[in-house]
Amino acid sequence: MAQTLELGLDTFGDVTKAADGSLLSHAEVIRNVIAEAVLADRVGLDFFGVGEHHRADFSISAPDVVLAAIAGQTQRIRLGSAVTVLSSDDPVRVFQRFSTLDAASNGRAEVILGRGSFTESFPLFGYALGEYEKLFTEKLDLFVKLLREDEVTWRGDTRPALTKQRVFPPIERGTLTTWIGVGGSPESVIRAAQYGLPMMLAIIGGDPKRFKPYADLYRNALSQLGTPELPIGIHSPGYVADSDVQARDELWSDYKRMHDQIGSERGWPPMQRAHFEQEAERGSLYVGAPETVARKIAATVQELGASRFDMKYSAGALPHERLMRCIELYGTKVASLVREMLA
Repeated sequence: MAQTLELGLDTFGDVTKAADGSLLSHAEVIRNVIAEAVLADRVGLDFFGVGEHHRADFSISAPDVVLAAIAGQTQRIRLGSAVTVLSSDDPVRVFQRFSTLDAASNGRAEVILGRGSFTESFPLFGYALGEYEKLFTEKLDLFVKLLREDEVTWRGDTRPALTKQRVFPPIERGTLTTWIGVGGSPESVIRAAQYGLPMMLAIIGGDPKRFKPYADLYRNALSQLGTPELPIGIHSPGYVADSDVQARDELWSDYKRMHDQIGSERGWPPMQRAHFEQEAERGSLYVGAPETVARKIAATVQELGASRFDMKYSAGALPHERLMRCIELYGTKVASLVREMLA
């Protein structure tokens, strides 16, 4: 591994259930996410990420605003997006929002840039899906210039040109930590290496070992470009409870409901319990008691040579109280067990 393993958490602000089974409001969920992040900081985790979505089942559409609220109530945990949909945003505004977050949090901001796994933001902000690839390519190119140049000159087709333009506020110390989110295309892996940015692999199903060729491709590309080794991160779903049986039983119904809702939009068949159990045993679902989850994380991290593992701990309507217990166990037990296993 390139550095000491970091353990983080991700959430999309999934709309959750109240005690009576009714769904909470988006506002209540956002307040609960802030409380969850405060707990993650208190139990010593390294990173807390919130994703950007623009749909009814997720509450967070403005990650930087939620992260700023979290920054005011935490001390050490690093804060970032998971992911920021750069294709349908303006790179200058994204940079300004996260450089402002970096200032407010005293240097704890990160941004993970990606295309996103949903497309609702394109019609919402007036972008054509036919320009999906071009939008991301051009806007990433501009964002990297903003990271590395004091005065930016840039020209493209997706936004007005810039000529010797300074952007404020600048990063106070060093640079803004910026990852490229990769869902499994070799072109995205090569792009991350070409820009010299860390790569975050979104592994949300199947055997995580199938992503080893992407990790190897990334390291080989960096080597050929003469770029020093950079971190590889992993984003995968998971849930921790006091026992394996409890974790699977508590997660199953809400995980299935989330999977089937998204699947109905994408043509997936309904999830069966056998598939869920297979993902928990041999796939990319990290669910179980602390020891079980720790063993699985350690094995994946070793296989891919990763230096960070971010568990997407929210899963559909799974209640806030259960999420808090999951975070507590992940921070107080799983993290130390993983590091002991890797040592």
